[in-house]
Amino acid sequence: MTEKSGNSVLDNMLHQGQLLIQRGSFSEASALFDKLLSDNPGHIEGLYSLAVCLRKQKKYPQALTTIEQVLASEADHGRANQEQGYIYQALSQPAQAIAALEKAVELNPALFGSWEALIKEPSYAKRQEAQQHLAWLSSLPPELVSVASLINQKKLYQAEQLCRNFLKGHPRNTEAMRLLAELGSKFHILDDAEFLLASCLEFDPDFRRARLDYVHILQKRQKFHKALEQAQILLRTDPDNTDFQSCLGNALQATGDFEAAIGTFENILKITPGNHQIQLMQGHALKTVGRVDDAVAAYQGSYRIKPDYGDAFWSLANLKTYRFSPEERQQMRDREANPSTSIDDKIHLCFALGKDLEDSEEFEEAFSYYSRGNALRNDQDRFDRKSVDAGLDAQKEKFDAAFFKSRAGAGCPAPDPIFIVGLPRAGSTLLEQILASHSQIDGTMELANIIGMSHRLNGRKIRQDNPRYPGILNEISSDDLRKMGENYMEDTQYHRQGATFFIDKMPNNFRHIALIHLILPNAKIIDARRHPLSCCFSGFKQLFGEGQQFSYNLEDIGHYYRRYVEVMNHWDRELPGRILRVQYEDVVADLEVQVRRILDYCGLPFEQACLDFYKTKRAVRTPSSEQVRQPIYKSGTEQWQNFEPYLDPLKKALGPALTNYR
Repeated sequence: MTEKSGNSVLDNMLHQGQLLIQRGSFSEASALFDKLLSDNPGHIEGLYSLAVCLRKQKKYPQALTTIEQVLASEADHGRANQEQGYIYQALSQPAQAIAALEKAVELNPALFGSWEALIKEPSYAKRQEAQQHLAWLSSLPPELVSVASLINQKKLYQAEQLCRNFLKGHPRNTEAMRLLAELGSKFHILDDAEFLLASCLEFDPDFRRARLDYVHILQKRQKFHKALEQAQILLRTDPDNTDFQSCLGNALQATGDFEAAIGTFENILKITPGNHQIQLMQGHALKTVGRVDDAVAAYQGSYRIKPDYGDAFWSLANLKTYRFSPEERQQMRDREANPSTSIDDKIHLCFALGKDLEDSEEFEEAFSYYSRGNALRNDQDRFDRKSVDAGLDAQKEKFDAAFFKSRAGAGCPAPDPIFIVGLPRAGSTLLEQILASHSQIDGTMELANIIGMSHRLNGRKIRQDNPRYPGILNEISSDDLRKMGENYMEDTQYHRQGATFFIDKMPNNFRHIALIHLILPNAKIIDARRHPLSCCFSGFKQLFGEGQQFSYNLEDIGHYYRRYVEVMNHWDRELPGRILRVQYEDVVADLEVQVRRILDYCGLPFEQACLDFYKTKRAVRTPSSEQVRQPIYKSGTEQWQNFEPYLDPLKKALGPALTNYR
């Protein structure tokens, strides 16, 4: 039996069982699910459906045991948490029922039944909030409740199809527009999402939820000042709303007004001192401005409020300089092993434990936690290797010296941008800090403009086998290339502080060299490169916020590095002298020689401040923020060697790039 036909048989059995449940034939349905599970032990939907059957037959202990099997494998299964809540209610255990139902609605706020069940609990303290949410859900057309539920179940394509079909008949339904914008954000089609939300607010300026989403989309598009304006409008509608205050704090932080952001978070904590998420955000803001001791206190305060809050522990580990106490280590171990801990918290705890054990030189166990955390994250967000390979192959096949010669004179002539590209953890933040210490260069952040431009050029074919980008670059006129370059310069202007040059440090822009060269032919491009095992393993043990899906599997990250080396070699051949390669190990070995080399490439005079980069006061938002506030040290360059017994899959995936990477 093929995998496809096997899946088809399973789907049919599940469908038949669900029909039997709807007809009230619970014994017959149970027998069907028992057979399914005997052939497919541990099947999640089979176990969930069997638990429903058992509860309907009032076999509550068996139902509870069955649903606990689901939650042991998928703690973040919203409907399973709901079912556990139903079972606890039937067993007259209100405290456990409330905990399960609250987790269910946290995971999927569209679970109508969970809100109803919470309201029925006499001891539930947040009944009014639950009634308001239930009233809101009740006001929506059933189709849109289904869309919201599908989004929370990560069934995005089904949700999009249902939402679009609904909008055909109700083109000005603002909640449908908001939900479609949410889907656009999840598909990384951010310009569509922004347009939908702006249109939504034109129809209904008082739609607060849409305006809150609008702020988040503007921030994702790095339109931070516009996001701040919208956050201020939102807060004026309800000045006491702590969610809106938090939104303003994030917007202030994004525009670089960190002191105002910190003050905003402090005010929220006076009102809601038990808000673990605000404690965390305050810690991030404090870390960014270099107030490390205060950041540590904020992170610790966060996990004291929520003892299994993995992000708080990971944020401490991610400082790179923090050392956990024995009590903290045990707390992390206990919480990571607890079946009730969410998958997201488990992931963060695994990476934090890996870092702590590595610092303690317990490398075998450290690797086991790094591997577990990566595997859990990879299950959530798998790397699309085929799509990346296709894009890089197209770059090499479609763009050569002759092509660029035919486009000579196109693009915007501005020399201002200095792009730093490569892989994460290759030393790009160090190079940025060095260059940003020069009086004629502004440091900014990892700007998403080039990647956003590539998504717009690709249109909605981003996930199809025959994407428009990068081939569409062949079809763009010289005038349009110039306009694209000018738009880039205009859109990045508010990240600058008035210097002649500025840095765009988005590592994955190495996948867009042709686009950069065409629209900004006089921009500088620096390739930040590091020894493949140092770079790849450093990425493997780093839990990124988003956008680095390749880093959660040793084979994927090795393959990605190899393809990076191949495409950069292509540009060296077709655009000789255009890109400056800077090897991290060379910077560590002789800082001054490399600094002078980089400044010569940029056409800038040497300044001592570039050697004293660690004294430069500026906001640094990457995982290397604390490292670049210290002089260069050599101890971190070969940390991968402690884990070499476990790196064979990485070495194999690197292939020739393992030794031929300079």
